[in-house]
Amino acid sequence: MELGLTIPLQRRLGLGMLPYGVSPDRRYCWDLHVIPLGGRPSLLAVHCESRYTFVLYDLAPSVWADLPALFQEGLRGSLVAAGISSEKVEGYLRRAGQAGYTRTHGRREVAFLNRAWEDVTALDYTLDTAARSQPMLDRAVNRRLVRCAGFDGLGRAEERFLCCLERREGQ
Repeated sequence: MELGLTIPLQRRLGLGMLPYGVSPDRRYCWDLHVIPLGGRPSLLAVHCESRYTFVLYDLAPSVWADLPALFQEGLRGSLVAAGISSEKVEGYLRRAGQAGYTRTHGRREVAFLNRAWEDVTALDYTLDTAARSQPMLDRAVNRRLVRCAGFDGLGRAEERFLCCLERREGQ
């Protein structure tokens, strides 16, 4: 799995220049960004192919140290809250393999990440300031009609990510 980190997130983690991603299969590529949400540092994760988005809110500095584990915690929580079975989620993570850091996955994907950030900001009234996971916010963002890098036209990120889950290796 490739986790493309924005420059602000690279700085937060104290990382130098990262390599470009090499995976031709964007089903296992995510771009991650640190955003101020409700005045608190939060993780924004956007799937590069479907634009499925999830947020982890108000993250303490120590939590960022193990970003791959934090990301997987957020992804599991978001997908299960969206009604996807734990078995499907675990299967996806198994097929995706070990998480590694890369640069973000391209200008188009970063443009969609920025659009996802705008959607999160517009829907911040669903923010639960007492919780790290944000299932209501995630659901509201992922049910909007949007464009993304891996599909033509408008569609819902939630439905598009389900298509990515259903597609098997080699297809």
